[in-house]
Amino acid sequence: MNGTIIIAVAAYEGAELLDVTGPIEVFNMLNRCLAESEPQRPGYRIVILAEKAGPFCTCPGVRIVADHAWEDLPEQADTILVPGSPDDALERAMKEQRLLSWLAAQGPHARRLVSVCTGSLLLAEGGLLKGKRATTHWLDLDRLRNYPGVHVENDAIYTRDGKVATSAGVTAGMDLALALVEEDFGRKTALAVARRLVMFLKRPGGQAQFSTQLRAQMVEGGQLAPLLAWLRENPCDKATVEDLAQRAAMSPRNFARVFLRETGKTPAKYLDQLRLERSVALLEETTLPLERVARESGFTCAEQMRRVFVREMGVTPLAYRTRF
Repeated sequence: MNGTIIIAVAAYEGAELLDVTGPIEVFNMLNRCLAESEPQRPGYRIVILAEKAGPFCTCPGVRIVADHAWEDLPEQADTILVPGSPDDALERAMKEQRLLSWLAAQGPHARRLVSVCTGSLLLAEGGLLKGKRATTHWLDLDRLRNYPGVHVENDAIYTRDGKVATSAGVTAGMDLALALVEEDFGRKTALAVARRLVMFLKRPGGQAQFSTQLRAQMVEGGQLAPLLAWLRENPCDKATVEDLAQRAAMSPRNFARVFLRETGKTPAKYLDQLRLERSVALLEETTLPLERVARESGFTCAEQMRRVFVREMGVTPLAYRTRF
């Protein structure tokens, strides 16, 4: 690209600190790499926006100084980046009509509209994700699904749909920022930035590796809570839907319907994810052979474990062990 690329970070009181500073660090490292290798080549210029110019407080209490108020950005931004925040701060931001109006007005004119973590909910609230594929932190995927016309991707570290890019929680914003660097400056330069930051150029797997057993934890107290607790303690390598329905004292048809309602997954898919979680722990914490890891996780064999790993996480068990 020609000329300096202006990135406007549309922050606000209570924004998640790393949602703001993580991508900025990636963009700044690009500038440092260019200064060493191509000093005449323009890089990024970061502009931080908030309710007003001056200091504002992020979620952990660290203060950041905004360059301008949202509406006072003196030039058109190439890329607008919206950070996420915890629930209370997010609720306040989603009621901030000045911010939403500015995003709705400026978003269509920017070359890229980017969100980190729950920043996607602000884009959705402003009507900027209609007809788009998008993601957010795994804890807020259901919330994002409440917006009509948003095609939610459950396992993505980040998504790109036209000019709109969204990322999963917190550090995933850095993965997305690195992808933007690659888009703007090429793979070789992005790889140099990744090496300096000790990051993967493309992180293996998706959000699933960080959120196994979530559904079990989220439905405690539900109709299937005793069964889910039992499943967490038993490998169930040969369990069938009929077996589980009998243990839950339900007909197979009713059991499958209730299970999907309470967990969001079919029994078979849920069992695969429980086994996946066990195998992940064993791969990270032991040096057991893959065949034994598979058996102790509830898989019938290493090949079945490999198929589930590749399908759910995008990497083989051996590749996962090597990286993590």
